[in-house]
Amino acid sequence: MTTATAANAISLPEEREVKVLCDEACETELATTPMETLPSGLQFKEIKTGDGETVPVGFQVVVDYIAMDEKGRIFDNSLDKGKPNDIRVVDCVGSKDFSSCTVIPGLDQGLLSMKSGGIRRLYIPGELSFPKGLASAPGRPKVPPFSPVVFDVALRYIPGFD
Repeated sequence: MTTATAANAISLPEEREVKVLCDEACETELATTPMETLPSGLQFKEIKTGDGETVPVGFQVVVDYIAMDEKGRIFDNSLDKGKPNDIRVVDCVGSKDFSSCTVIPGLDQGLLSMKSGGIRRLYIPGELSFPKGLASAPGRPKVPPFSPVVFDVALRYIPGFD
């Protein structure tokens, strides 16, 4: 058996650290956290209750999120992008006008009762998810149409309030 020299060694990709909003200790605690269910079928667990303002309908909010499929595979992560997202919360589920949504209906509804500074895990049923699905990106799973998804979302602040 021979050893490879630096000139002909195969370089393996480095394992990159995945940034999360709920670490291992949080996951353990979440197992005993009560689940809340809304009439729409959206379910959520509070990871951290915020101490700021509640989101008013029609306002822009700044959030970080980790989006996962049912198996817990991450398909989008704002922390990896290094910048939170601005989202206008419109209550498209309450108005039953999904065309007015700026994000998927389950995320929109899940933000409505949050307070800034809070972190929540949303269990979004298929009918409040991606009606057209999402194609896979390199290293990310495909999300079929109307598939349930899970979002960990941190409401960083509400511009004009915080």
